[in-house]
Amino acid sequence: MREEEYMRKLVDYVGRNVKKGYTIESLRWALVGQGYSRTSVEKAIEEFNKELARQAPVLKEKPVIKYEILDENNNPIEIAMSWWKKFFRF
Repeated sequence: MREEEYMRKLVDYVGRNVKKGYTIESLRWALVGQGYSRTSVEKAIEEFNKELARQAPVLKEKPVIKYEILDENNNPIEIAMSWWKKFFRF
């Protein structure tokens, strides 16, 4: 089997099993236990991660994280800014 086919087989194996819910770490040791070399397994996992990154959507804007403190009736609580923070505008 050629090197490209061999790596493709390992990458596909990792991808199928990650979708089934197995962790990368468990797949790494399962493949090493089956007789695959550590370097081949690491290259396959690295290639799988690259493929996964290519499929991920690109964020066009940064998400805004807003914190809100609620009381027991789920009403927002206003917190007064200390004079120290007002002075330095934090």
